[in-house]
Amino acid sequence: MSCNTSITRLHASSVGQAERAPVHLMPCEIEHNGPAQVSQYFTATTKDRKQEKTVSFRGRGLKGQELSCPQGYTGLVLKEINKPGSDQEDRTVKVSSVFDKLTYWNLETPPNSDDTVVTAMDWPELAEAIHGPVED
Repeated sequence: MSCNTSITRLHASSVGQAERAPVHLMPCEIEHNGPAQVSQYFTATTKDRKQEKTVSFRGRGLKGQELSCPQGYTGLVLKEINKPGSDQEDRTVKVSSVFDKLTYWNLETPPNSDDTVVTAMDWPELAEAIHGPVED
């Protein structure tokens, strides 16, 4: 049995230098790492009901919704500075941008409260209830 002992180190000074940027969580893998001209090529229209957004991406219809980070939390977009040669080596990352809301997209399916990313946003409140002090 092997034990993974690698550590991920964050350059703390990069947090204060990071700019706010719009974040989109896509239902696919895109073979690109880095900035993209999202506002120029990816403009969503908002439907009147449920704040649902729609867009066409490479001919496929996407339906999305904007989510806010849980209160007291800030989202971080991390960029790896040095890629380790193995999973035993430490990783070093810096913050490339920060966000307090994101837009997540589903392929053809309207967003709903059971979507994984929506339920994940409830985790900090749930974790606090589980690990917080117990009152008599």
